[in-house]
Amino acid sequence: MKTALILSVINPSLGGVLIRGEKGTAKSTAVRALAALLPEQEVIDGCRFGCDPHQRDYWCDDCKSASDIKLKQRCRPLIELPIGATEDRLLGSINLEEAIIKGESKFEPGLLAEANRGLLYVDEVNLLDDHLVDSLLDAAAMGRNFVEREGVSVSHPARFTLIGTMNPEEGELRPQLLDRFGLCVEVKGLEDPTLREEVVRRRLDFENDRAAFGRKYAASEKELGQKIDMAALRLSSVKAGDQVVTQAVDICLTLGVDGHRGDLTVVKTALTLAAWKGLTEAGEEEVMEAAELALPHRMRRKPFQEVDFDVRGRLNVAS
Repeated sequence: MKTALILSVINPSLGGVLIRGEKGTAKSTAVRALAALLPEQEVIDGCRFGCDPHQRDYWCDDCKSASDIKLKQRCRPLIELPIGATEDRLLGSINLEEAIIKGESKFEPGLLAEANRGLLYVDEVNLLDDHLVDSLLDAAAMGRNFVEREGVSVSHPARFTLIGTMNPEEGELRPQLLDRFGLCVEVKGLEDPTLREEVVRRRLDFENDRAAFGRKYAASEKELGQKIDMAALRLSSVKAGDQVVTQAVDICLTLGVDGHRGDLTVVKTALTLAAWKGLTEAGEEEVMEAAELALPHRMRRKPFQEVDFDVRGRLNVAS
């Protein structure tokens, strides 16, 4: 789970991560902790979408037409999408007050705008309306949000890391939606008594003195955040040879993965893993690790068959 979250932040184009697991396994805690790890980012002051001053290709229309650009620092946004959210709240809407009083159609940004260059977290994503999940995944894949309301057509950058959590006991996502998540991991409660005791002790320490607990791990959190930033900068220079693509395709064919999204995600995840490890080229080991994160929810299965998350085991059986 930790690796998948870190990789999805290093490379938002992976398509986000879905965390499946039973209740009480710290899924939500891990997501919120990830946001706290990330260093501040530079944005254009006054921009509603937090545009990156160093990537003009992804600027909104307001920033492109501005004559004077000023910069400021902000914390990486973590936007939580409530289950009962409407489509207007998610995508944006027309400001009715402006329309009635001034006769002007003014766009009112939604949660996708607030999440640009940050994290968009959906707890219990399997309970969200399918059309909202479709809109989320479309925006995450394209990096832009397109809105057409009452004669107004607007688009704005929406490059965010999508993170969904769910408890399979409460229902599954449709296979078409499941496949759109780049990575998928399953978490379970710890069975080692020593580790379970450590969980309890840390939680009690946190409740007794939150400030002291935070100071105890501040240095290691800062170091981890810097490592994530360095990996993101290194990513564009990491290479994948022909053997990496061949291996990824072979794995997908062996596991009966439908379509080509899985092949591409395995290769991109392998590149991201290499960047995280400080390597200049992805190799066989990175492809195997990537397959364990990118394929469990894409493997073909028969009716009533349980999902097998042991990718390496499935490959061994197949071979």
